[in-house]
Amino acid sequence: MALAALIRGGGGTGLVGVVGGERLGSPDVQVAPLAGAPALPSELSGRSWLVADAGTGEVLAARNAHLQLPPASTLKMLFADTVMPKLDRSLEHRVTPAELADVGAGSSLVGVKENLSYRVEDLWRGVFLASGNDAVQVLAHMNGGVKQTVAEMQARAGTLQAGDTKVVSPDGYDMDGQVSSAYDLTLFARAGLRNADFRSYCATRTARFPGGLDTLTGQRTSFDIANTDKLLGKYPGLIGVKNGYTTNAGATFTGAAERGGRTLLVTVMHPEANGKVYDEAAALLDWGFGALGKVQPVGQLVEDTGAPAASAGPSAGASAGPSEAPGAPEAAAASQLPPWAQPPVIGGDDPGAAPAVWTAAVLGTALAVWAGVRTAALRRTAPAHAPAGAGAAHRGGGATAVGGATGVGGRGHRRLTRRARALLHTGRTRRPR
Repeated sequence: MALAALIRGGGGTGLVGVVGGERLGSPDVQVAPLAGAPALPSELSGRSWLVADAGTGEVLAARNAHLQLPPASTLKMLFADTVMPKLDRSLEHRVTPAELADVGAGSSLVGVKENLSYRVEDLWRGVFLASGNDAVQVLAHMNGGVKQTVAEMQARAGTLQAGDTKVVSPDGYDMDGQVSSAYDLTLFARAGLRNADFRSYCATRTARFPGGLDTLTGQRTSFDIANTDKLLGKYPGLIGVKNGYTTNAGATFTGAAERGGRTLLVTVMHPEANGKVYDEAAALLDWGFGALGKVQPVGQLVEDTGAPAASAGPSAGASAGPSEAPGAPEAAAASQLPPWAQPPVIGGDDPGAAPAVWTAAVLGTALAVWAGVRTAALRRTAPAHAPAGAGAAHRGGGATAVGGATGVGGRGHRRLTRRARALLHTGRTRRPR
């Protein structure tokens, strides 16, 4: 059992348990069947494996879940979960020779070329489909460099409570001391799949990737790349996520599949024969879907401590009351206005100035529109031979006459004008808190 899998309490003294549950620290197969539960697959040779419910986080069965082993390219899940939110997918980047200088010998490559430009989304397809270490290196440099990216990945592993993981390279290339576990890799997949882009890339079977320049036409070429995940498109309901292989790691695989509204995660590390990693993963998924509701969990996938707190705002789908969403009615009304009457965007930390400025603008607009409509109506109803102002005289200066109490230039108008000016003044003079 890896010491990194133990949670330390009391200011760093005293071992208080294994992350995810005591049973996950055992090297033996852990399963707790109830009546009617299917038997686990008979031929499971992976040195470490785990199958869990992605929704509830319940671990349905496991073996040596916290055993630290070289992760190979499955570590790219942690890389993507760390870096993907920081880079705009539409950004174009011109690759420099220095960014490809440290790609390890024998690495899997997608075919990134120096001195050519690539969109970030193309590079991510290179990471997920071709497991391209060249694409990883370029993205890592875009993120501030390999050293910074490794440090950020290690910190991200910490917020995910993935204590078995030691990051040395961002791409999973064999490096001394670089390890992870079936438990940690499953955490990385679960976190990554919450990102729509991550989920899209890992589920993509084929794509076109930018090539070099055609020497005759000078135009940029492209070529097909295919996902090296051999279960994708073959196992029913498979979402992804990432496979890997290196000399030290052997074969590794973490996958996710959906069936009947439930999503299962499976990780298999270092089976006896490299080609069996997919067979064993598929067999565990089959078992897991059959075992739902028929086994007691033997552990739990811990939660992401870096995720936004649930109390930060109303949950998705919740109906917010007036005190929870004070700007909701104004925002709804503003969305129906023509462009010239839309609320202004106010810079700074204090959004409170915007309503005042907008309200004044709307009042002024409403007054102008009302006055124009009213004047036109009066002109249509006045006798053709009446001299200017006769309409007002005929109505005896009534409340709706031009120049009356609510007419343009009347006392009501002057009050509204003063109110609009006051609102404008307030919006301009308020300072950010």
